[in-house]
Amino acid sequence: MAKKKTTKKTAKKTAKKKSSRKASTGRSGVVSKQRDKETIGKITSLAQSVAKDGLAQREPSIEIPIRSVSNMKYNARKRILEMGSSTQHRELFNVGQARKFMQMLLVSKGCRDLIEAEKTLSLRGMYYMSLHTIEGTNEKTFNEQTESDGILEDLEVTIDGLREELHVFAKKRGTMVGNITVVDNGDEIDCRRMGTGGYAIPSICEPSVIQFKDCNADFILHVEKDTVWSRFNEDRFWEKHNCILTEGSGQPPRGVRRLLHRMHKELDIPVYCLLDCDPWGHYIYSVIKQGSINLAFESQRMAIPDAKFIGIRAEDYDRCKLTSDVKIALNDRDITRAKQIMDYPWFADKRPWKKEIKTMLNNGFKMEVESLITKDISYVSEVYVPQRLKDGDFLD
Repeated sequence: MAKKKTTKKTAKKTAKKKSSRKASTGRSGVVSKQRDKETIGKITSLAQSVAKDGLAQREPSIEIPIRSVSNMKYNARKRILEMGSSTQHRELFNVGQARKFMQMLLVSKGCRDLIEAEKTLSLRGMYYMSLHTIEGTNEKTFNEQTESDGILEDLEVTIDGLREELHVFAKKRGTMVGNITVVDNGDEIDCRRMGTGGYAIPSICEPSVIQFKDCNADFILHVEKDTVWSRFNEDRFWEKHNCILTEGSGQPPRGVRRLLHRMHKELDIPVYCLLDCDPWGHYIYSVIKQGSINLAFESQRMAIPDAKFIGIRAEDYDRCKLTSDVKIALNDRDITRAKQIMDYPWFADKRPWKKEIKTMLNNGFKMEVESLITKDISYVSEVYVPQRLKDGDFLD
């Protein structure tokens, strides 16, 4: 079991929980309407700047922050990734940029219409909302959804807004169960009574939609895949160890990361990650802890710098006396990715992490969390994780 917090911290945690219980249930009309008003104002300002350029007989252009690794920096003090200050101009009369210029205005209009209608739409729905054939041509406004998804992210960084504020959501992917009650759009949901399926974490997890109540959990255990989550849920791990159990179906989507961030920050609950021993498990941990390179502009509201990595670890092959059956040979792509991760600024100066990745590379194989099933069906939930929690055996 994780060690109990000091009296001072417990008091602080209790105070925060009491504060969370006072939150109004249902969608907070005052807060969300104010944000809606601000977002519409930003979209209107964008459109007005384009119109102003045209009326002044100047080439209309939009200044967009660059979303790439070249414009990303690691803030060592905050321990998160942040977007830099580099921007690019998207111009209407530039043949290579005109299509994206038009697409951005279409998506902007679609988001404004959604906000004014007080409705939300999926990413797929936004694609179809903006899709049509340009009159007099055979040219479609979008060829595929990936185009509109990218444009939507451009719009987010341009107006310094969030996808949730634009009333657009992604497909639900992620599940939660455990010692917490949440209020989801006015409906009180006891996550202790969610059966085998659990509570499906929504894409939009903002305070105006999701509030926390009756939480007495000591920690959050986040696992990589739903198959592992199901093992822990069936074994009632969350009940025996007084925790919240979540999964993100691989790399967790924004909704899962946002909910984890909020629970950690607002309820003062530590987050432990149980992920595969491979470059992709390491990257998922990096995204949860420091933020995503592509979405560095969202790190402040999603990253959890204090998140800890429980495993599975490269040394567990010998430590847990696993057989060669669980070995999955590293391929060239795995090796390249592992070396890239080892050179990340937030891992480069951490000897335990460099040792972990080097050990995996020297082993020449990777392992999945499910490999622990070869010891016993419930070894991971009844032995492995409880022992790591008791020993405080984590990577940071």
